[in-house]
Amino acid sequence: MGLLSSGTDILTALYVYLAAAFVLMITVFHHKTLLRKYGDYQAFLRYFGFFFVMFFALPVLIILLSSAEPGTFLASCGFTFGRSQKGLLFMGLSVPIALIAAFIGSRDPVMRAQYPFSKEACSNPKRFVFFEICYLVLYYLPWEFLYRGVLFFPLIPALGLVPALVVQTLISTLHHFGHPDSEIFAALGAGFIFGLIAYATGSFLYTVFIHALVGIGNDTFLYLRYHRPRQRPS
Repeated sequence: MGLLSSGTDILTALYVYLAAAFVLMITVFHHKTLLRKYGDYQAFLRYFGFFFVMFFALPVLIILLSSAEPGTFLASCGFTFGRSQKGLLFMGLSVPIALIAAFIGSRDPVMRAQYPFSKEACSNPKRFVFFEICYLVLYYLPWEFLYRGVLFFPLIPALGLVPALVVQTLISTLHHFGHPDSEIFAALGAGFIFGLIAYATGSFLYTVFIHALVGIGNDTFLYLRYHRPRQRPS
């Protein structure tokens, strides 16, 4: 049996925890802090790991321990396949758009300096692929769970759709502070678009695919064009 009596109590505990998690992620576990101790490959892998634990694993654990019906509660936060036909349709439609956006972003010198996060990951193809898999599972999954999940779906009944969209978009855009200006403006638009897709499908899982396709596509274009190891002529 869950420790807390209502969904409101669970959300209160969850949001109090997330406030502390945000503080830790922008201080102790921030990638800039980790870069002082490790090379960029190890630093960002650790950052992804902390991001996964703080914004996915521990929130899910809180829900599992505090809710009498954790599966129902997680589904109410969008952790479900929802309306899968719509979700698959959005995923299919997103592929060319996301890849075009990734390609355009990869032509920006400022984005080139920012991404991939780890330039050491580009030292060989296997390392690059492993890094991008970690990027998907440890970063994009918790990101969408956080912003299009627990900071969006539970707010809709309380605030309404538009205010809930604004809240998650505002916070997710601020999370891009320090990134290139073009990416911050893109995050503002994507926050609303991804939120609407999550609302239409009843799930944040489809936006994981779309969001990751843009980011990993951008990294891949940059890797192939600028960072791929070149064979020396014999």
